[in-house]
Amino acid sequence: MSAPLFLVDALPTGDTLTLDGPEGHHAATVQRLRVGEELVLADGRGGTAAAVVTAVGRGTLDLRLTSRGYADAPVPRLVVVQGIAKGDRGELAVQAMTEVGVDEIVPWAASRSVVQWRGDRGVRAREKWAATAREAAKQARRPWLPVVAGAPDESTGTVTRRIAGAAAAFVLHEEAEERLTTAELPSIGEIVLVVGPEGGIADAELTAFTDAGAHPVRLGPSVLRTSTAGVAALSVLSTRLTRW
Repeated sequence: MSAPLFLVDALPTGDTLTLDGPEGHHAATVQRLRVGEELVLADGRGGTAAAVVTAVGRGTLDLRLTSRGYADAPVPRLVVVQGIAKGDRGELAVQAMTEVGVDEIVPWAASRSVVQWRGDRGVRAREKWAATAREAAKQARRPWLPVVAGAPDESTGTVTRRIAGAAAAFVLHEEAEERLTTAELPSIGEIVLVVGPEGGIADAELTAFTDAGAHPVRLGPSVLRTSTAGVAALSVLSTRLTRW
């Protein structure tokens, strides 16, 4: 089993570190790491350091760093515009997409989104998505932490501008004729993938996105939930781009 990964604001410049705070509590109290066990520290921006536990305290670990590394950011960059969903479906989508390698998630206030993020509620909901992405990145041992971008809920106009600036953009749509498995992909830049909410993407939204340069695509004959469509599409892209 691979060594567990813990996120830190910055990797230490020296050869020792005391891991405390929430990460130290999780390592010492929840995972119950012991002297001599190994773990990996990551700054969420590609930097990593392997370490061995030298002492265990109350919610803390003393560590000795044994090696350092750096992982380049994946290219092209995968960005998912996720329509805001009701209940925990959005968080399920964020968790799974992070595990399969999404680089950025943009919450989108689609016209058919049942839930609307407004005011403090929106800020809390966005923070919950960010926390979900953080925990999923740790579980997946990812050196790069996905970004949960934008205001709590980006407008269709903002998404349209993002599409216009991308190297390629695709909208998952059940009536599309082109398949994501055969769509032309760029080798650099940013690929934007739009996933609608439970009610789907409105005609006016689809028109705005296609006018900005996006291509409607489908995955297959099945209609997937908003919580699974993004992860399925990312799996296709990760395979085709040889990330996997």
